[in-house]
Amino acid sequence: MAPRILLARHGQTEWSLSGKHTGRTDIPLLDEGRRGAKLLGERLHRAPWNGLPGTEVRTSPLLRAHETCDLAGFGDRATTWDALMEWDYGAYEGMTPAEIKAQRPGWLIWRDGVPGGETTAEVSARADEVVEWARSADRDVLVFAHGHILRTIAARWLGEDIFFGSRIRLDPTSLSILGWAYGAPALERWNDTGHLA
Repeated sequence: MAPRILLARHGQTEWSLSGKHTGRTDIPLLDEGRRGAKLLGERLHRAPWNGLPGTEVRTSPLLRAHETCDLAGFGDRATTWDALMEWDYGAYEGMTPAEIKAQRPGWLIWRDGVPGGETTAEVSARADEVVEWARSADRDVLVFAHGHILRTIAARWLGEDIFFGSRIRLDPTSLSILGWAYGAPALERWNDTGHLA
């Protein structure tokens, strides 16, 4: 069976709730985020997932992702990996899209990037590293990370430019799966938050 990537976005934080760009600022989960992480873990430990035996687990080292991984019950199996860190937003760290667009009308991160942070090419290269690792052996992998880097990983899994990430929304504590269809990379499941209902 061809390897897949299961993507878990971290739980809700104060900044994700308000829409602020949270790159390298290391903020904790809200109570809602902790509850969501536990519910995600309960889901992944029931059928058909059954705790994902044999699945390799990696997490961003940032607190909100690592805490989500721990609360979901995978912390003892997880390796931290800098490639899964969120986009470095540079001068736009902590700003909402509306605040940024007041300075730069029409701005879109996927096209225009950020001043003083990572370029789209640098983020895309990190995503390519994750995709290459995931495809390197016959086993599924589970990663706990952040909205923009996970959307970039999905774009690159599909062979698309990073700009494709602008078209695929990803909510906190969501579960997504990058798999295969007819031998080609495909979105098997996307932005699934059924465990939160």
